Amino acid sequence: MKVVIVNCFETNENRVQILCDFFEKNEDDVIVIQSDFKHISKSHRKDKIDKHVFIKSNPYHKNLSIDRLISHHKFSKDAMATVEKENPDLLYVIFPPNSLAKFAAKYKRNNPKVKLVFDIMDLWPETMPIGKAKSFPPFMIWGAMRDKSLKYADFVITECNLYQTVLDNVLKEVKTETVYLAKKEIDIVSNTQINEDEVHLVYLGSINNIIDIPKIKEIIQAIKDIKPVTLHIIGDGEKKQELIDEAKAAGAVIEYHGKIYDPQEKQRIFDRCHFGLNIMKKSVCVGLTMKSIDYFQHGIPILNNIKSDTYEIVEKFNVGFNIVDNLLHETIASIVILSNYEIFEMKERTYSLFSLLFSTSAFELKLHKIMREI
Repeated sequence: MKVVIVNCFETNENRVQILCDFFEKNEDDVIVIQSDFKHISKSHRKDKIDKHVFIKSNPYHKNLSIDRLISHHKFSKDAMATVEKENPDLLYVIFPPNSLAKFAAKYKRNNPKVKLVFDIMDLWPETMPIGKAKSFPPFMIWGAMRDKSLKYADFVITECNLYQTVLDNVLKEVKTETVYLAKKEIDIVSNTQINEDEVHLVYLGSINNIIDIPKIKEIIQAIKDIKPVTLHIIGDGEKKQELIDEAKAAGAVIEYHGKIYDPQEKQRIFDRCHFGLNIMKKSVCVGLTMKSIDYFQHGIPILNNIKSDTYEIVEKFNVGFNIVDNLLHETIASIVILSNYEIFEMKERTYSLFSLLFSTSAFELKLHKIMREI
């Protein structure tokens, strides 16, 4: 079987690689069509990847801009023109951008024999931090571009259960399954070194405008009233200094580690920490983050305010604490009395959770099931 995967963003490359490995294990012929413009660095890529076709895309400099929409529209059109030449048996389309769903649906209408899988990694405009503007006509039309396309898919995969809830009305007649983000297992050695007399928190990842810095400050202040707090920061972003300043104002000692890519080096920091911060603004419509999976992979329980999937996982598997506004101080009181042994047990449960839900083997089991249904 010939499989073509279409993906716009380099941020999805981990998922794409796991997909490629899955199909190649089944002796399928796989090609990936992807934009050559890197969203994070806002630059054109120069590297090459085996079995990847990179589409020349227009640059853009702001995440919310007309230039970005134009770039995505052009990529979507050009990518599907390349799909036309490849003539796949299975077309696997990862989106956003919503325009990619629109052009893929058109391709399916013109080529009804192809099996079309949509993989929804984000909801636009729902996850955008734009407040009430989401209900204005331009953004409603943007969302409708996606919604009107979903019925043409043979199967729709969602990155979390929350997306199925949000899209319930347009997914009623479509086969749908959640396939969580996954990461390959890493070879690391953990040596937990925590102290009951203080609390070490860690923030991992991009420090951007969707994290809730005031809430992080409030959490630190509540803990600091009882025990000393150290905040470790691994990552970078436009809100880095604001996070550092507000955490210091709340009384935390800051250890800024910058960007770290080596898993073992990150593990040495995590081994000193009690919890990872998984705190985002309420306006962001998301059920699961790659940040939380990174924490789980390294055995770090989380302090979480994300609803739906992550909230339920934390509650069911006891791998951290959910932060609810009117219960913050009660929750903090439960956190600060934990013994080293109880934290160690929570870390062990977190490792086990990663293997159960977010490993490549868990991903492949789900995908095998889906392929049998198509």
